[in-house]
Amino acid sequence: MTLYEMLQRDVRFVEGLKACMNCGVCTAICPAAEFFDYDPRMLAVEVQSRDDSKIEKLLRSETIWYCGQCMSCKTRCPRGNCPGLIINALRKLSQELGYFTESRRGRQQYALKKTLIENILQRGYCIHPDSLTPELHPEQGPVWEWFFNHREELYDRLGANLDKEGAGTLRKISPDVLAELKAIFDESGATAFHEKIERYSLKKAKEIGIEEHEMEDYFMLVFTNN
Repeated sequence: MTLYEMLQRDVRFVEGLKACMNCGVCTAICPAAEFFDYDPRMLAVEVQSRDDSKIEKLLRSETIWYCGQCMSCKTRCPRGNCPGLIINALRKLSQELGYFTESRRGRQQYALKKTLIENILQRGYCIHPDSLTPELHPEQGPVWEWFFNHREELYDRLGANLDKEGAGTLRKISPDVLAELKAIFDESGATAFHEKIERYSLKKAKEIGIEEHEMEDYFMLVFTNN
């Protein structure tokens, strides 16, 4: 099966690429194109060519990770194309085949898996205050550091229910609900998909001299190298 045929199995690709006429409106409206070497018009042209060598180059590149998913392209395209959806399909295929580890931004998928996904499965939240440590997020500045160090008192004052039983914002999620979340991940194929991210990332780590027991070092490398 060709790479183009693999892309065609993704409904987002089918919906995102109808008939690009290379007008460039998507690039003109794209915020990412202003700041990165990113041209959604050329991306649609290259994919539409059905040239596997061009598609594989995209799958291994930084290019597919520049899109911010604002979908401005969808609102302006006269043909109803959506490069943002094409990007979604390309990213998924890159992850499925392990090509994501060939680009700096692609390798950051490992960091996302270790933070967002594991937060969901362990705590029931995409982002939890305990995970936003000042050491990992210096960009948050001194105000957040102070807030983080006093979070239990401050969340109580704000009416939240941080890590406590019962209702309320940031409440403790029950084991039954967490088990249900895990079951959804298993049945939907998400667990197997995330295991691929882990496996391909371990392979890349070994290529650069980081062993399995040192994967925390690989996490810090991909997390901070941006």
